[in-house]
Amino acid sequence: MRSGHYYRRRPPCASLWPLRHPNRPPSPAVNGPSGRARMRAAAERPQGKAPVGPLLKSELGRALSTPSLRGELRLAKEARRRRRRSRARRGWVGWRLKETGGRGSAGGAAAAAAAAALRSMRKMLLAALSRVLQGPAATAAAAGRTASRVMVASRNYADFANEATFEIKKCDLHRLEEGPSTTAVLTREEGLHYYKTMQTIRRMELKSDQLYKQKIIRGFCHLYDGQEACCVGLEVAIKPTDHVITAYRAHGFTYARGVPVRTILAELTGRKGGCVKGKGGSMHMYTKNFYGGNGIVGAQVPLGAGIALACKYFGKNEICLTLYGDGAANQGQIFETYNMAALWKLPCVFICENNRYGMGTSVERAAASTDYYKRGDFIPGLRVDGMDVLSVREAAKFATEYCRAGKGPILMELQTYRYHGHSMSDPGISYRTREEIQEVRSKSDPITLLKDRMINNNLASIEELKEIDVAVRKEIEEAAQFATTDPEPPLEELGHHIYFNEPPFEVRGPNQWIKYKSVS
Repeated sequence: MRSGHYYRRRPPCASLWPLRHPNRPPSPAVNGPSGRARMRAAAERPQGKAPVGPLLKSELGRALSTPSLRGELRLAKEARRRRRRSRARRGWVGWRLKETGGRGSAGGAAAAAAAAALRSMRKMLLAALSRVLQGPAATAAAAGRTASRVMVASRNYADFANEATFEIKKCDLHRLEEGPSTTAVLTREEGLHYYKTMQTIRRMELKSDQLYKQKIIRGFCHLYDGQEACCVGLEVAIKPTDHVITAYRAHGFTYARGVPVRTILAELTGRKGGCVKGKGGSMHMYTKNFYGGNGIVGAQVPLGAGIALACKYFGKNEICLTLYGDGAANQGQIFETYNMAALWKLPCVFICENNRYGMGTSVERAAASTDYYKRGDFIPGLRVDGMDVLSVREAAKFATEYCRAGKGPILMELQTYRYHGHSMSDPGISYRTREEIQEVRSKSDPITLLKDRMINNNLASIEELKEIDVAVRKEIEEAAQFATTDPEPPLEELGHHIYFNEPPFEVRGPNQWIKYKSVS
């Protein structure tokens, strides 16, 4: 090896193998005690004062020379010395660190801590100097800012408006002389309720997406994010005793009808704590006066008319909301149901959730006429902005009052948009662009629209809505924890709940020798 190279070959019997310092020629005597002592002395030799900025010098000069400050400066100087020694020792091999008990690494950590203390001290000095130079006015202003922050944090309900009136988009009408009001009154309590409900549905669907990608949720899964204003606006416009039936994109309606998040997620993961004991999954969720969740496209529409017939037959002042998508709007069974409902004047509100795509086909490519609110022909209809919860609410109030008055069915088209694909197996970007989705998110998101209205009209504060967001996220995480730890239903319960209020009976299993007992 060349003599001028940084590394020198270690003799076989040598007890020390140093690296040559770049500013010092190699010494021939490095293996004996005297050579080791000379290298240690060179490493500890002062290399000159560390530069200190003129600003820091002036700060230290004007600052009070207290004993604690002088002690901090001594610590900082000692830290700089340790850093220099550490850099000088970097040419030594690993056995040296073992011999010294790792003092190099410990010294580096101490130096870093001392450097952090020095930076903190500089900031404190700069703040103190600026206050001293600016005089008492700066101190008073700082105190005022602190007081204002305290006042903002302690705002009470009296600081907010009780209600506000908003202009909403006018509905397109079919066979109606008058439509819903173009103004909507929103109270503070209503706004907070709508916001929390929509935010919960959004977070629940995003958590469902995550669990599906982790293969905890299996099978079909159709998410509702983007369409939250539809289910929330419809639910707040009807009574708890009214009835709702929808298609397979049912998570939002299930929650709006009163099923807790943990129960919905447990159903998605097939657990015993689900709303139908883990046997329905994403497309088949039920609760009182909510009839699913139906997997066959369009098949729920005749069922909805049957529910409305029952309401009329029993003389109840109740109505049924029957929902379907734009993809099902061309089916023959829907037009047959229109005809029967109109003949019998059933209290049924037919609602087409037009999210612009039936699976991967746009409405323009699937239908000769995209005016779905006119499809009833002899049934009155209205087209509504389905991304605005207030527009949906006012239109639903108008429609339900029309039905309760005994005038027969009415048809609503809700123009909305889904952010996810048709189902979790659909990426959602093969038939539409990412830019299209982002444009809808930025201009028409139902949660953002409601949030801006409430803040701009002093119905809520940003901090208050952030607190709701935090609480919702916590609730969703706890629900997901329950949904992933709750046990699955036992095999013995496979035949349960086939019928309602019927005596137990046997159900055949996969073959004739396996029997299951069915309990209502």
